[in-house]
Amino acid sequence: MSIFKTPNFDLVCIGDIVVDDFIRLKEARIEKARDGSNRQELCLSFGEKLPYESELLVPAVGNSPNAATAGARLGLETALVTNLGRDEHGRMCLAKLRENGVDTGFVRAHPGLKTNNHFVLWYKDDRTILIKHEEFPYELPAIGKPKWVYLSSLGEHSLPFHDIIAGYLDAQPEIKLAYQPGTYQLRFGPLKTARILRRAEYFFCNREEARAFLDTRDNEPRRLAERIADLGPRVVFITDGPAGAYIYSAKARELFFMPIYPDPKPPVSRTGAGDAFSSTVTAGAILGLTLEESLKWAMINSMSVVQQVGAQAGLLTPEKIKEYLAKAPGDFGPKTI
Repeated sequence: MSIFKTPNFDLVCIGDIVVDDFIRLKEARIEKARDGSNRQELCLSFGEKLPYESELLVPAVGNSPNAATAGARLGLETALVTNLGRDEHGRMCLAKLRENGVDTGFVRAHPGLKTNNHFVLWYKDDRTILIKHEEFPYELPAIGKPKWVYLSSLGEHSLPFHDIIAGYLDAQPEIKLAYQPGTYQLRFGPLKTARILRRAEYFFCNREEARAFLDTRDNEPRRLAERIADLGPRVVFITDGPAGAYIYSAKARELFFMPIYPDPKPPVSRTGAGDAFSSTVTAGAILGLTLEESLKWAMINSMSVVQQVGAQAGLLTPEKIKEYLAKAPGDFGPKTI
């Protein structure tokens, strides 16, 4: 039963929920990858006992739960389609979702299965995440006709579920889709997710994910965005960490660059910055903002998220975003490149 009076939601997010266990590392080093790419590698001494600084358990996270929470905090009627175990971690996740104002009517708790638990190796201001998705039986509940569906990270056995989602969306052409592929969706590649890509209004990934998805060594943002847009998405967003983000309009055949909002102090952890960006851009469209306004809101929300530990603690209300926006530099906004 929905907690909202209206039968249809503004935003329905679909994707796995997890508990993140943050482990703050002390003795590690960062080295350049040896495969010729721009990737970096987290290195630890092998076969030793290494001290760590702290540990923190954060429930009800993951790309789609983060997006649902961001939408709720921005005033949208938001629901989450996800699966969890009937265990202590599952109960923690349900309580946190409800605390955040996310409708849990589409959340299924399964006896005998464990809630997803990821380990976040946190070093300096970034993280490496050890992931494991339980093999839940994916089903699409009667979600009605939300304004937008936000699809993101699902397990490696979820490919048939994508066809079910695509079929539902094809039968409801008025529903818009935002697609932020997770680890396994990136590995599925363009061919296996072709129906989702053709249906996507917005597509979100970071620069390295774009290269992996397309199976290319090309690192040029325009060519990456054009290739993804040719697969179907109307607008492609490629984030580039603290450098900013690239936005490509398939209709206009134009590429824009959006700088970050200046950090008020050094970032604490970059976990969730991409989710905050993607979900806020999507929420902006639902709220009736222009794309330029949505991008400004998204960068402010991302800036706030990296100032705290976890993907949700820093998510802002519209009022707080507007406060930051009033103090933004004069040249803060997207630029054609």
